[in-house]
This record gives sequence, structure tokens and C-alpha cells, in this order.
Amino acid sequence: MPSTRQITEFSDEPAIGNPWVVEPLPTTIELVEYDPEWPAQARGISERISELLGLRAIRIDHVGSTAVEGLPAKPVIDIDLTVADSADEAGYVSTLQDAGFVLTVREPWWHEHRLFRGGQRADDRVAPTDGGPATNIHVFGPDSPELIKHLVFRNWLRSSESDRKLYADAKRAAAAAQQEHDAVMDYNVRKQAVILEIYERAFRASGFLS
Repeated sequence: MPSTRQITEFSDEPAIGNPWVVEPLPTTIELVEYDPEWPAQARGISERISELLGLRAIRIDHVGSTAVEGLPAKPVIDIDLTVADSADEAGYVSTLQDAGFVLTVREPWWHEHRLFRGGQRADDRVAPTDGGPATNIHVFGPDSPELIKHLVFRNWLRSSESDRKLYADAKRAAAAAQQEHDAVMDYNVRKQAVILEIYERAFRASGFLS
């Protein structure tokens, strides 16, 4: 279990090498209004991962903006997958890749994070098109504070109408400000101040901060 300090602090971990297994392409950030089909799509993806990995999938959680009713979002389902040891790629990488999810990011220095992408998406030169919804699968071990951060943020936004609106406005402004060669990271940076503001309230409501 990560400490409260690890959960509530944010630090920029320096990259040690190139995290990209498959280099990203410039892309236009497409925000769409909330789609009530997203939870069902996430359940379908989660069930598929569970069938593929069996007991190796300790937890599977729908996170990100598509997991919050009423939020606009990029039409990509974000899934957090918890495994016993995300550094042990032999336990899950080939199984997920054989099912059409492509290992795209490897970040050993950041809680041994791995990112898989799959499904029907505009940038299908990065991930294959298999007819399912566009998907990001974030793989962490059980001691990663990121897993708790994501759930705290999701649960708070589900409960707070005012912060849902604040975040929706920040997302729309960040998307509107994009430049021709922006990456998703540029979009994320533009909304970072609002995210941190919301996180502080979420941590207090969850008991991590007093």
C-alpha cells in the first residue's frame, strides 16, 4: 500500500530513456459530449481483459473522464489494470498483444507503468483497428499510488457537480487552444492547474488530507 504522502504528492519523474515502444503521431484532440454507452463499453473491455488474464488481473477499473457521467471526453476508454508485478511482462504482454492491444509505452521509472492501446481509433497507425472502442490500458502493480489517485479523482468528480463543471470547462479550453503539432501531453499540461486544484479537494474529501 503506498503511503499517504506518495498518494497526495505530484512529482515529475525524469524519463530514463525513451518511453515510447511505438512513437506517437501528432493528433487533433477530439472532445465529445458524454456518451451513455461508455460504461457498457468499459465493462466489455474489462470482461475481455479478465478472460484473457484470469487471476493475473488483480483489479480492473474504468477511470478517466469516460467514467464520469456528464463529462466531455476524448472518446477513448481508459482502464487501470492492476497486476502483481507490472515489470514482469512475461505474465501479460504477449497475451494482451495477441488480443489486439499494442504495448505503446514502457516507463520503468514511473511505478513500472505500461500502456497498451487498441480498438477503433483515428490514429490506427499506432494501434490496430479491431472494431472495438478506442482503449487505453494502464498497467501498474498494486503498490502504485497512481491507482488510488485515479479512483479518488474519478469518485470525487462523480459526486461534485461544481468540480465536474470546472473540469469540463478546463478540458474544452485546453482542446480549443491546441496547435497544429500538439501532442496529447500538451493538452494535458494546459489543464494541469485545474486538475491539481480538484485533486486537493478530492484528497480532503477522501480523508487523505485534513
